[in-house]
Amino acid sequence: MDRCTSSAITFLRMPDHTLTGNIQSHPNFPSKTLGRSRDVLVYLPPDYRRARTRRYPVLYLHDGQNIFDASTAFGGVEWSADETAQRLVNQKLIEPLIIVAVANTGEQRIHEYAPTRGRLEEGKRRRSKGLLRHYGGFLINELKPFIDARYRTLTAAQYTGLGGSSLGGLATLALGLWFPNVFRRLAVMSPSIWWDNCAIYDMVEELDAEARPPLRIWLDTGTNEPGWERARVLRDGLLEKGWRLHDDLRYFEAEGADHSEGAWAHRLDAVLRFLFPPTPPLVQGTRRRSKPAVVLPASLAP
Repeated sequence: MDRCTSSAITFLRMPDHTLTGNIQSHPNFPSKTLGRSRDVLVYLPPDYRRARTRRYPVLYLHDGQNIFDASTAFGGVEWSADETAQRLVNQKLIEPLIIVAVANTGEQRIHEYAPTRGRLEEGKRRRSKGLLRHYGGFLINELKPFIDARYRTLTAAQYTGLGGSSLGGLATLALGLWFPNVFRRLAVMSPSIWWDNCAIYDMVEELDAEARPPLRIWLDTGTNEPGWERARVLRDGLLEKGWRLHDDLRYFEAEGADHSEGAWAHRLDAVLRFLFPPTPPLVQGTRRRSKPAVVLPASLAP
């Protein structure tokens, strides 16, 4: 066969880089806690260079390969968090924020994001290492101090968010429940509630309703995801512990949406609007601030 014929080997073209705005790269960020390094990307809001005395809230997102760049994202589909945040900030629909995309480490992902030592496969003996507390220690004791020292952040828990999807969504809720002194704004997207016989139900059930952590939680699922109804059970468990719908808990079922990067990218607009609403202006004659209204896009309205 002629090596130049059309039936020769086909080469797949990788997507081009799709980074938007001011994004800083910290490749091979080390961790003594976990014993391995990972890439970290940091999105800075549009006015970061101009407003030299301003400090910003921060959102840490798991599976950082998928957050900003199609060239590194799973299946070439990114969340477009940089484009979405840039647009919402410029339209004054959210407060300017810093977004930190923390890459996973491939085969270790299922260990680092697992809150318990659940079985890796149904009917098999091999279990996850359940390293989520260690991964949380990396975020809290190694990465966050670096970000706070390097960038102009608002360091307190009420200004610090955490988010992810699938097993990253499960990790987000678990870390929020364990460390509310660090993370208060949670994006829990299509969480892997099934993990370890739905161990997250027990974690919520064990909470003291009189002393529940002051978390602001976005919880969602797509109705074309296997077992999506579990998200309703998780929602109800949170409500029983005192969270209030449309106040500190927003629950959303995306009709027909599947378990994919594209589906989560589509919902990120609403997630950012709920977790980081624009700071309301001071009311004249008083130092009290009015409560911001969160308006969802029509396609995502409950």
